Amino acid sequence: ARPSPRSAARCFPVPEEKPERPVRRKDRGQSGADAMSRGYAKSEIKNQKVRESLEPLEPGERPTVVTVAAVFASIVAVLLWGSAIVALVTDAKVNGNDVNVAQWALLAMIFTWMAWGMWKARYWAVLGFQMLLVLLILAAILGLVVAGTLLQFVGNTVLLAGLGALFFFMIKAMARIQMPDRPTSNH
Repeated sequence: ARPSPRSAARCFPVPEEKPERPVRRKDRGQSGADAMSRGYAKSEIKNQKVRESLEPLEPGERPTVVTVAAVFASIVAVLLWGSAIVALVTDAKVNGNDVNVAQWALLAMIFTWMAWGMWKARYWAVLGFQMLLVLLILAAILGLVVAGTLLQFVGNTVLLAGLGALFFFMIKAMARIQMPDRPTSNH
């Protein structure tokens, strides 16, 4: 026996089609490109206000967050150099495989170079460290996904919070480092 169309409609209701609403604009005569241009202009005005509120760095000055990042990078570099030296002078193995000392030394050199650059408040060093922070943040997020214990979950959460805060506070410091000196007014 075939179900009647009425019983099929009871089991599988068909949604009613609603008429589409017209897109509303404040001014029907303006095009989307005009609205986008005005949006960009408003955004640029806000950006300019933020730029004007920044204070340029004094000679030899370094933002506190950049100092913290330089110290962090220095500690990581010392640990990496130590690991490379230990692997070089001993018969160290990881999971039964020989350690590639060149990889550890290269990574240690990168962190040393970045630490020096941040200590000197160089934009390229801060930008490079920001990139490494993004990679570490992604690794912490993946660590949260695969955390097997509560301790791993808490550890990755703390790591994620610390790295995220460091990343956030370094953004303004990067803007101050990149900022040219303001022209002096001769009144």
